[in-house]
Amino acid sequence: MNTIAKEIQTRKDFEQLKTQLKTTRTTGRAESLADRIEVGAAGLAAFVEGLSEEEWRTPVSESGRDGRSVGVIVHHVASVYPIEIDLARTIASGKAVTDVTWKVVAELNAKHAHDQKGVTKAAALELLRRNSREAAAAVRAFTDEELDRAAPFSLSFGAPVTAQFVIEDHAVRHSWHHLARIRTALGR
Repeated sequence: MNTIAKEIQTRKDFEQLKTQLKTTRTTGRAESLADRIEVGAAGLAAFVEGLSEEEWRTPVSESGRDGRSVGVIVHHVASVYPIEIDLARTIASGKAVTDVTWKVVAELNAKHAHDQKGVTKAAALELLRRNSREAAAAVRAFTDEELDRAAPFSLSFGAPVTAQFVIEDHAVRHSWHHLARIRTALGR
């Protein structure tokens, strides 16, 4: 290969590498979002680790009535991280999310509560740690362009929201929201 051909190939390789880095490099925003997911999950885990078995089984009020137990809620937060990240990926790709409604969420939550009513603290905490870590890693792969992309989102009543909003309103907020409700239920 002559010098000019080598230079052209080197430039092509360099341009491909730059493109690859742009699509795989963590942005400051993505890193910040991922960190907030991890902090929220760690806060929830730290709080519930010290709970007694009675506290673990305490129902948390939902709309003025007794609802799911603390343990079921912790497992719920852990189990939906993959779904929340998939929703954000869908929006980031520019596709609308139309089939996830609040009715569907309520049905999934009811089924989950039934299926996990006897969940142990160890199992829920292990799932919380693993899924939050995986969710944070997935969020770190988002580019700024993907975070800024908006598409109609059925959980926001069809409003075109950004992938960053979906991450913040679901994967980030979820552990904080439920921790606050658990604290209220336990009077702490």
